[in-house]
Amino acid sequence: MWGAVGGMLGAWMTSGQFKPIPQILMELPPAEQQKLVNEATNILRHLEWTDAVQLTLLVMGSEALQQKLLAMLVGYVSKELNAEVCYDD
Repeated sequence: MWGAVGGMLGAWMTSGQFKPIPQILMELPPAEQQKLVNEATNILRHLEWTDAVQLTLLVMGSEALQQKLLAMLVGYVSKELNAEVCYDD
């Protein structure tokens, strides 16, 4: 599911180190990862899918879903981690 935001880069502002968001997500404690999964599930709840490939296709085919997931993720990184998010254009 996090592949939907693969082009997005995050800046973890601790010690001035820049890290991609997928790396930041993998370093989160399990409870925080679960919190993000729950938030993403709320956004994707209405979709019908059977596997990760189908879910990825549904998300990648919907700009609205991508925007909702991106906004959720950026909000989390910005508010909870006090990090600045930069986009790789």
